[in-house]
Amino acid sequence: MRIALHQSGVPGPETLDDAARRAAARSARLLLTPELSLTGYALADPAEAAQPADGPGPAAVAAIARRHGVAVVHGYPERGEDGAVHNSVQLIGPEGDLRANYRKTHLYGPYESAHYTAGSNLCVQTELDGLTLGLLVCYDVEFPEAVRAHALAGTDVLLVPTALMRPYDTVATTLVPARAVESQLYVAYANRVGREGEFDFAGLSCLAAPDGTVPARADGSSSALLLADADPAALRASRERNPYLADRRPELYPAWSRTDRTP
Repeated sequence: MRIALHQSGVPGPETLDDAARRAAARSARLLLTPELSLTGYALADPAEAAQPADGPGPAAVAAIARRHGVAVVHGYPERGEDGAVHNSVQLIGPEGDLRANYRKTHLYGPYESAHYTAGSNLCVQTELDGLTLGLLVCYDVEFPEAVRAHALAGTDVLLVPTALMRPYDTVATTLVPARAVESQLYVAYANRVGREGEFDFAGLSCLAAPDGTVPARADGSSSALLLADADPAALRASRERNPYLADRRPELYPAWSRTDRTP
């Protein structure tokens, strides 16, 4: 499955439409965009921009996906049924249908904690072209437990819209590829780039493969549309060579995995 990763500092439906058009022209089946790509990250009050999962913003993205025949993953501030505001991401299918809606479960820093409510459902999945796709958002992927939970639930490709800031470049260059190897899945990581308000985004979007390679990588300073393939045959071969999931000893792990203690 060919994935297009859009690294950009310009939010909004027009930007998504142009990226989807270019992705479709290069035979991509799915376009992954950064965290909060519909509105931008540095919102003065995300509650003012929040809308329901079937609101006008998601509807505009559905029309874009349908027009270009490509699945689109986009981020937006979601107004939940109870009024809570979530940092959410949707996967819209190539026919414009909503396939999945995920609410970020690990909020980063005082800004997000002040404006958003964390989600409570970690493993949100859907399927496309015979592959099981999972969703996380930015800081979520920095927790090995979150990625491993997806691997154990059968995720083949983990789609991660992100807003990684400087000076944390090593998350993109070191941690994301490690997550792909240790949990034996693809990790697609689409970051913002440039400055937005007080935030300086690191770029370095990538597709990390389960065999330790990084088939596509953007730089840290410019907009880009990366194209790379998630290959089911390569995934199967890597899992056979690296049987981490089969060789686990889960009976040894519960005590520390449930502890509330921190170093």
